[in-house]
Amino acid sequence: MKVRVKAVDRFERDFRLRLPFRFGVITVTHGTQAILRVRVELEDGRSSEGVAAEALAAKWFEKSPQFTDAQNLDQLRQALDLAIGHYSEQGFQTPFGLYAGAYRQQIERGGAFGLNPLVASYGPALLDRAILDALGKATGQSFARMIAANVPGIAATDLTPDIEAEHLKSFLAGLKAAPTIDVRHTVGLVDPLTAADRPAAERVNDGLPETLEEVVAYYSGRYYKLKVGGDIRTDLDRLSRIASVLDKGAGDYRCTFDGNEQYDDVDGIVELWRKVEETPALAKMVKSTLFIEQPIKRQAALSRPVTALAKYRPVIIDESDGELSTFPLALKLGYAGVSTKNCKGFYKSILNAARVAKLGAGHFMSAEDLTTQPGVSVQQDLALVSLLGLTHVERNAHHFIDGMSAAPESEQQAFLAAHPNLYERHPGHPVRLKARSGKLDLSSLGCPGFAVGADMDFKSLKPMPEAPKERLQ
Repeated sequence: MKVRVKAVDRFERDFRLRLPFRFGVITVTHGTQAILRVRVELEDGRSSEGVAAEALAAKWFEKSPQFTDAQNLDQLRQALDLAIGHYSEQGFQTPFGLYAGAYRQQIERGGAFGLNPLVASYGPALLDRAILDALGKATGQSFARMIAANVPGIAATDLTPDIEAEHLKSFLAGLKAAPTIDVRHTVGLVDPLTAADRPAAERVNDGLPETLEEVVAYYSGRYYKLKVGGDIRTDLDRLSRIASVLDKGAGDYRCTFDGNEQYDDVDGIVELWRKVEETPALAKMVKSTLFIEQPIKRQAALSRPVTALAKYRPVIIDESDGELSTFPLALKLGYAGVSTKNCKGFYKSILNAARVAKLGAGHFMSAEDLTTQPGVSVQQDLALVSLLGLTHVERNAHHFIDGMSAAPESEQQAFLAAHPNLYERHPGHPVRLKARSGKLDLSSLGCPGFAVGADMDFKSLKPMPEAPKERLQ
């Protein structure tokens, strides 16, 4: 089924974090979300609108210190501008055809603006979601149904020469959305772990947990994602403190390590893991660790094999996953897996998942987060990862951001009404993600479109500032 892009409206919404979140080289206390509203026309003359939302994140897509946080956001806006132009120029095409047809041009023109492939891909990632949302609404089909029936026209092309057409067809047809998924709670680098770390004067007192101890008791989750910072002594001390909390209250827990590119090379992270294994207080944590998420700076992550680390635990790429060709390259260097994040593009996730399915045992995809807030953003990400068969997903916005507090009351009520098992509300508080059992109920995401099912209040949003027309220095 073919569509053409008729119009794209760009908006933003500011938000504040209830607790500071430190990952990599940045501590976040507030932020901005990008929202797209895309109008498409079908070949039969019908038109439809779709939406997508994603955080405009500093120091993740581009971590170079030569750019300010404000410039990082402008780079993402530039990526959107480029993508809108490339898609609009193509006329009628299948949704995947729009993506594939603009792929090389988006990377190349992004490079001319100084945008690395991860940044350049941000624009198509948002557009693709909004386009498929519009098509699903026009045809009355859910995201899961559209992908399994390959309504977007996902194809094996010269962009992915390792993926065979028959395998891709079979893979897509076999996909089925799961009704629930486990939450993997993120423990940031400055998160308070016990009551002693959170003096009364610093508490938010908004009814949500503020320390790791409280998180464990409140959500009763089994999965945890632990950030490490690149300094072995500091990391060991903090991991030991985290282990004391999880060992005591989290039962038969599972965890993953996230290096966020904090180590210069594989030798540094290998040394950390050896020290972890040698530390008696971390014995249970060692047995519980599933994999290690990209610990090596992207400049070096794909420059040499990671087999020295992979012999201890599987390693995945995340920030280095800039292009469609990256995962096959990483596999040759000893990486066993790759992350899915909607901000990198859901078509890329689907194609990489097809690769994993063909590779078989020993290879996997993990579901990671980029502050996907309650509402459009988290729902579209959850619809994707559950369809790909992933059983747990990193979630952090439900902890660091107070639900839908940035949205007006009418929008909050609309999403709560459309997804009563995914969200909850207590008197005096905003609509929040319902994750009390450590799981999320996804049964309402099978609505027509890309898992949205409710209308945003566009009048409450501010227009996105115009992106710079030149390369940022």
